[in-house]
Amino acid sequence: MGIPTAHIATVTPISKSVGAVRIVGAVAIPYPVGQPGEGKDKEDTLRENIVDKALHSLTELNKE
Repeated sequence: MGIPTAHIATVTPISKSVGAVRIVGAVAIPYPVGQPGEGKDKEDTLRENIVDKALHSLTELNKE
């Protein structure tokens, strides 16, 4: 079966076209999991939310 992974992607249609299963939308190409101009607290929250979505996608697909 392999190791389950989640793909944090900035261009999700490309991920879908190559068959990725667990796709989590990212922010932007230069900073997929952050926005440096937003300030530390806001960026930390954004990063935490994206990683939480990725981890959640791993547990949800494994239940099926």
